[in-house]
Amino acid sequence: MNSQRKLSYQAIMEVSEGNHGWKSILLDHIGVSRQALNKFLHHRKTDWEHKNDLLTEVVLKTYKDHFQRIGAGKILSHITKEHLLDFEVTYYQVRRVMRSEGISCKSKAKKRSRKDDNDQHEKDNVLNQNFEVEKPNMVWLSDSTQLEFGIKETHKVKLSGILDLCSRKIIGSFISPSETAEAEIAMFKETFEEMGDVHPMVHTDRGPAFTAVSFNKLLDEHKVIRSFSRPGTPYDNSPMESWWSNFKGIWMDSHPRPATLEALIKLVQDGIDYFNNIDRLPTKNGLTPEECWNKAIAK
Repeated sequence: MNSQRKLSYQAIMEVSEGNHGWKSILLDHIGVSRQALNKFLHHRKTDWEHKNDLLTEVVLKTYKDHFQRIGAGKILSHITKEHLLDFEVTYYQVRRVMRSEGISCKSKAKKRSRKDDNDQHEKDNVLNQNFEVEKPNMVWLSDSTQLEFGIKETHKVKLSGILDLCSRKIIGSFISPSETAEAEIAMFKETFEEMGDVHPMVHTDRGPAFTAVSFNKLLDEHKVIRSFSRPGTPYDNSPMESWWSNFKGIWMDSHPRPATLEALIKLVQDGIDYFNNIDRLPTKNGLTPEECWNKAIAK
């Protein structure tokens, strides 16, 4: 099974767990049939998958038992000498599992000065507030914001978005119960599939969802350049912050609070359509984001 598709199925199950009705909404959102999801859930593991699960379990336990301070070589030695598995295991298999699980040998951390931290944050901020780009899909900004729905009882959800920096057009969005790596993965996966073979710079803040190993593994697969805002510096992502401010202040505040999740989703979709296709940008010679996108593509 395609690893990205499998990741999507897992994300759907994790995001929808304990949230009634979300599974159908998420399936519709990313274009996956319930039949395909059920096939994944009832998939009978192959011999390779079964052995890989056993290996993963043993690697993680051995790694934890030794205070997370041993690498693939030592883990393999423990597996071999202590007969922890009844099938042959190689160094490269152990290393593959460690990479897949996002673990590595932790050496004693060196003391770092505040200057070192600041220097690293400056290096991570590749975008460096350079908000003028010539073509769509060169830089994507992403962030999430909280929305509410319900009349008698207030329910809160997170709206994530991807803003193309050149056109200021929202090219991806996703509503989920909370900001998680799984939600961001689902949004970015759908956007990459829609945009085709593109390799943008992706700039975000340093929230847990955006620094998660699983999320950045997806970005690595698409060969993107990664950029992060400096701590406590929202201006590093100011076009995205400005879009949220307009969306909530102009659009959401001009409409009654939606009574249901379905009504909220419809209101959000209509709002994105308004800002992409109707609202005109003085900073873009009065063009709408869609017009700006098309003009830049045509050059």
